[in-house]
Amino acid sequence: MTIFKNTKAFSSFSVNDMQKAEAFYGQTLGFEVSETEEGLSLNLKGGNEIFIYPKPDHTPATFTVLNFVVDDVDQTVDDLTQLGVHFQIYNEGELKTDEKGIFRGKPKIAWFKDPAGNFLSVLEMK
Repeated sequence: MTIFKNTKAFSSFSVNDMQKAEAFYGQTLGFEVSETEEGLSLNLKGGNEIFIYPKPDHTPATFTVLNFVVDDVDQTVDDLTQLGVHFQIYNEGELKTDEKGIFRGKPKIAWFKDPAGNFLSVLEMK
């Protein structure tokens, strides 16, 4: 079956504070953010979009909701850290990170949270 073969799709997730989300995704991360009656739309490279909606009883996702492919994880982590973003440090398990919060396996990846507590990551696909 090819029901969705030519259908546009998008991802979405909730936050508990739309103003903080708009500032974080628009100003800190530098995305083009469009405000709608229903929430926020992040306009990504390639014409893709992510929809962020308000949810008063929001519970942060316990998994990564967005992965950003970057050329240099170390530089991106340094740049985001200077902007006040805090990276997750994992000291046990298979995905141990270094002091900067970078897992140095394949792929090289670092996780951080948005103001609503949702997990995001930056990763190198080299």
